Amino acid sequence: MNIGFVGLGIMGTPMAVNLRKGGHELFVYGRKPPRPELSELGVKVCASSREVAQKADIIITMVPDTPDVEQVLFADDGVASGLSKGKTVVDMSSISPIETKVYAQKINALGCDYLDAPVSGGEVGAKAASLTIMVGGPQAAFDRVKPLFELMGKNITLVGGNGDGQTTKVANQIIVALNIAAVGEALVFASKAGADPAKVRQALMGGFAASRILEVHGERMIKRSFNPGFRIGLHQKDLSLALAGARALGVALPQTANAAQLMQACAANGMADLDHSALVKALELMAGHEVAAA
Repeated sequence: MNIGFVGLGIMGTPMAVNLRKGGHELFVYGRKPPRPELSELGVKVCASSREVAQKADIIITMVPDTPDVEQVLFADDGVASGLSKGKTVVDMSSISPIETKVYAQKINALGCDYLDAPVSGGEVGAKAASLTIMVGGPQAAFDRVKPLFELMGKNITLVGGNGDGQTTKVANQIIVALNIAAVGEALVFASKAGADPAKVRQALMGGFAASRILEVHGERMIKRSFNPGFRIGLHQKDLSLALAGARALGVALPQTANAAQLMQACAANGMADLDHSALVKALELMAGHEVAAA
């Protein structure tokens, strides 16, 4: 297929690499030139999102936030201006479920299909093509794009109609944030009590407290490895979507609000660009103690 890809950041670049390695012709556009690992694969660099849409049959977007998706899709030189009937737009960003439904309607009005397909798994999952992909949209469009999803991920689910993929991603981010906070609290507690947090983590990995967060982010906390796989600033955005949705639905999310405040504390102290596992630093500030191997 002729595939378009807009957004070549931490996640977008490895996702695009895997699509190209799958043998598809790839037309790309980003704010910066493609990184060597992508450009060396012979992708076609376009001058605008519009050009990507003109040359591709399926156009994938992977950008940070709701306003970015709106700009990429509907600016004067955006994707919508380059579409012709029968094409498919796939937004793999993590954005507002409410706005997603609006964007889908606008794309549908042009005679094209729209899928919202946010992902979970971070940079590691993007590179390994093991992302979880949560999809909202029509079955026929999902079936058409699924072979591409399979080049980028492993757990691929059509959840429901447009917006349902984004709703699932918000739910995912709630669970991840609360688990990071729980792991952070446990390791701060154990470390300040005098136990070796690395050995505490090792012991917990064999019990009911075991989780992917304890495995990966617990290790980051202990090794002080906070280079971003997924930035605190982006997770803040996702929790804001959760809390805004909760207000609209009349739902209380007290633990989500608490995790959002911990991330806000990190951001206020200049840590918005660190990995979201650095949420532990807010807990460390309050405890006056830093998690570290004994």
